[in-house]
This record gives sequence, C-alpha cells and structure tokens, in this order.
Amino acid sequence: MIEESEVEEDEASAATEDLLDYEPADYPPVAVTVDVVILTIEDKALKVLLVRRAQPPFEGMWALPGGFVRPDETLDEAALRELGEETGLEPAAPIEQLRSYGDPGRDPRMRVITVAYVAVLKSVSGLRAGSDAAEARLVEVASLLGETGEPPAFQLAFDHEEIVADAVELLRARLESTLFASAFVGAEFTLAELRGVYEAVWGVELDPANFRRKVLGVQNYLIPTGSRVPPGPEGGRPAELYRVNQSVVEFAPVIRRTLA
Repeated sequence: MIEESEVEEDEASAATEDLLDYEPADYPPVAVTVDVVILTIEDKALKVLLVRRAQPPFEGMWALPGGFVRPDETLDEAALRELGEETGLEPAAPIEQLRSYGDPGRDPRMRVITVAYVAVLKSVSGLRAGSDAAEARLVEVASLLGETGEPPAFQLAFDHEEIVADAVELLRARLESTLFASAFVGAEFTLAELRGVYEAVWGVELDPANFRRKVLGVQNYLIPTGSRVPPGPEGGRPAELYRVNQSVVEFAPVIRRTLA
C-alpha cells in the first residue's frame, strides 16, 4: 500500500522537475509597489495624507506614501513599512486593500503594478518625512480633485489622483450603508460632530433637524450615553453624547440625495 506521504513526495519531486527548464529571464520584469491612502477630517474638511517626492521619477511632486514591496515581506507589511518610513505615521486603525492598478505606462521606470490601501483616522499628528519623502502633509481632498470649482491645487505623481478619487468614492458610498462615519469621531460624539463627518466627506451642507430625525429614527443605531458636553462659545443647550450600537450590521437612513 502506498503511503500518502510517499505520494506527496512524488508530486513535489515532479513539480520541481517541471521547473528545471524555467528561466525567469525569459519573461518581462514586473515590479510590485504599495500605496496608502490615509483619510481624515481636519478643520471640517476631508483631507488626504501626501508626501513630496525627494527622488526621481516625479521629483518634487506630491504623491501617496508608498514604495516597492521587498521579496521577504507581505503586501500589508510593505504598506505599513512604507507609511512609517515616509511619514512617521503608525495608523491606529487597520488598513485595507482598495484595489490594484496596473496600466503599462503608469510608472516610467518599468512595468509596475501597485496595490493601493486605504485607512480612515480620527486624527493625524506627529508627521515626520523620511526615506525618499522630502515632506509630508495633509491636503484637502476637494481642492486636490478639483471639486471646488477651481482647477486642482496641483497634479499628483503617477496615477495617484485616480487612486485618491477611488478611495474617496468608496468612503462616500460606505457612509450611505454602514456605520463607517463613526470612525472619524471616536467612541462618543454629539450629533453635530457626526453630521460634520457627512458634510466633510460628501461636500454638502445638511439640515441639522433633518439629519437628527434621520439618524435617531433608526432603532438602536445610536445609544445615548447619558452625558452631555458644555455649550460652545455661541451658547445654547449642552449637547447630548451618543455612541454607536456596534451590533447594528447595516445602516442606510442617511442618503446623499435625500439630505443634500
């Protein structure tokens, strides 16, 4: 009777023999990079983290933090390493894959396929440019993508404008069907703070009373904490604090077309 281990050894041996005539040089070289889209809200505006390139190609231009994947690391490891090296940032929230980009002419050096990541952070601080980045800073998305009615603030290197646009559209869509808005405000928040997230991400002004009716009209979506925050400089009643009910799987009362 043939043992299972013997069969596996034979299969492994056959596979190795099949590779004896394989020559990597017979195929065109293709490199893999990672790029990271970090989104946050600052001064009531949706912003993205960019770095100014210190090396060719596109030296001096702004781009997403990222770089080449090393042979001994995973894609996730490469993304976190490049983000840390170029900006000094260690994201408090997990990063997730957005999609891959592989147009043949996207990188002038060689054929490069990039895997883009995205993460949403409540705040970004302690930026420190390093590696092949000369500077790191937050840039307003609306200005970058030409959504203000004015020409874009500047052109990004590679196809990074497309990547940013895809990440922003994903975020805008998620706000219509999930609890994702709470990622920007922390564990406890006021309705005004939550409304500010939708306004910054969607680029619209929402009616406070309509927004309140919509979000509180969904059973068990928001849970009152019983606490309030002191009034701001303009006075008024202390605002009630809420938290998200994490057991709610889907949430879809706040729709762009109904609240804009």
